[in-house]
Amino acid sequence: MNKISVIIKREYITRVRKKSFIIMTVLAPVFMAALIIVPSLLMMNQDVEHKKIAVIEPGPPLFDSVIKNTKDIEFEHLSNVNVDEFKTTFEQKGYYGILVIQPEVINVPNAIQLISKKQPSITLLEHIESDLEKEIERQKLLSHNIQNLDEIMKDVNTKVSVQTVTINDEGKAKETSTGVAMALAYIFGFLMYMLVFLFGTQVMRGVIEEKTSRVVEVIISSVKPIQLMLGKIIGIALVGLTQFMIWILLTVVSVGVLKSTVFPKDKIQEITQSIPKDVVSDNGPEVAITGDNIASASKFSPEFTKVFSNALDQPWGLIILCFVFYFVTGYLLYASVFAAIGSAVDNETETQQFMLPVTIPIILALFVAMSIMQNPESSIVFWFSLIPLTSPIVMMARIPFGVPFWQLGLSMVLMLVTFAAFVWMAAKIYRVGILMYGKKTSWKEMIKWLRYKG
Repeated sequence: MNKISVIIKREYITRVRKKSFIIMTVLAPVFMAALIIVPSLLMMNQDVEHKKIAVIEPGPPLFDSVIKNTKDIEFEHLSNVNVDEFKTTFEQKGYYGILVIQPEVINVPNAIQLISKKQPSITLLEHIESDLEKEIERQKLLSHNIQNLDEIMKDVNTKVSVQTVTINDEGKAKETSTGVAMALAYIFGFLMYMLVFLFGTQVMRGVIEEKTSRVVEVIISSVKPIQLMLGKIIGIALVGLTQFMIWILLTVVSVGVLKSTVFPKDKIQEITQSIPKDVVSDNGPEVAITGDNIASASKFSPEFTKVFSNALDQPWGLIILCFVFYFVTGYLLYASVFAAIGSAVDNETETQQFMLPVTIPIILALFVAMSIMQNPESSIVFWFSLIPLTSPIVMMARIPFGVPFWQLGLSMVLMLVTFAAFVWMAAKIYRVGILMYGKKTSWKEMIKWLRYKG
């Protein structure tokens, strides 16, 4: 055991001291935040070209001033214009394009053309279609001689926002957000995939490096191959956990700063004090301080405040514990396989024939994790969250949507049993392959190594 601890210490210290580790530990959260924030900022602050579009109706002017101008797009209705002649001169006259609306558009949906030199954006097309659809619907209703149609249309125009509430076995209700759950499912599923694959391949490269440089021959003169393999795997696992814990610390600090900005303490106290005493007393009905209450005291939009409140209300203790468990067991399972592959080859090029069967379950798990956003209760999601080769990624994506504890417990037990079996098999392959040179190894050959005794 003392020899394994020496190997673990060597692997850990060597990798933690690398500049690449320090840089990625600090910058990875920044990169993750940038992937979410930067595209939105670019869309909000991009330089938009002002477009002027000529609207021409060859028939009667049914849609004059129907399409509303926006900040960046202006629609000008022209009359008595020959479309064929105007096609050759519209750009010189300062128009971005020509919108030709045929009179039969009321019955033929595609009787509209937008003629331009450049491909128009989907936003522009959706704006035109939306305004025209509303007007065509209004004109069709008018044909039925409905009195006060405009007032009726305004009165019936309704927007609905579904608020999701979950109830536990004790009957206690809790406000939730499907959008937040979907975002967390994507983040944790992808993060688990990235970390397991990244650190697993590091183990394989480290084994190949030591084998090709013949350093391993010196090392195993003092330690057993199984001790060397476990020391390398556990050392790199501790590197990954260190990185993850630093990310959690940075996230907690960032959330604390953001929380104090979004929910000022004096405002929250003001809301709390404004709640009648009989409401929070034991005799009165239970009323929770929801995102809507807090939103009124926040300088941010109610939608953002509500999403932020729901994100903070997630079971973060369970999520972090499960993430650590599935990362450690999932990593040890795949790292042992990667270590066995690394010991069986002489260079990284030869690993390609072994990598495909190993990476297929990981990639398949990622695809299933993405499908959770559409149907978190499907049978394929259930089974993939129990199968040990895919459960680290799929189960982490399921947790934000809520997972029964018996399923979580069963998944963890299966994970522990499978990980122990994989480490045992990988150790038997590793002890033979680490000293095997100059022979091209196949899966059949590696299976034979499992049967060797002694």
